[in-house]
Amino acid sequence: MTIVAVSSPRPLIPAVGALTKALTPYADPMVRVTAGLLLMPHGAQKLFGLFGGYGLEATGQFFAAKLGLPASLALIAGLIEFFGGLFLALGLLTRPVAALVVGLMGAAVLSVHLGAGFFWTDGGFEYPLFWGIVALSYVIRGGGAYSLDARIGREF
Repeated sequence: MTIVAVSSPRPLIPAVGALTKALTPYADPMVRVTAGLLLMPHGAQKLFGLFGGYGLEATGQFFAAKLGLPASLALIAGLIEFFGGLFLALGLLTRPVAALVVGLMGAAVLSVHLGAGFFWTDGGFEYPLFWGIVALSYVIRGGGAYSLDARIGREF
């Protein structure tokens, strides 16, 4: 079997090609940092009662009473979202942290959001599924060149 190299399509506007070529190395870290930073406020709601959240005790009570989940999962979810989000943004321990996020989002999809349908606006699974897939991509490929893992020279 012969593998034929396919060249990239040429942009219609040459200046766009130069710009995208210059910015391409930053696209992946941009998504990683954004994903991590967007997870952190959710953890801060659960752990500290910030951003309109209820704090750890009330969130645990909500998990138990409304979701039928152990109250202790509020702490686990908050830690993964807040500190996992921070580590993901930094690219530190990227693969194991991203794996925890995948697990958390998978649990959220299956135990909380699946019954509400697809759309996030109705409490559905769209949002946690998306963030779980984003995290899965970092389990697969790691933090990349612009991460603390790369700076340290070690990754899982």
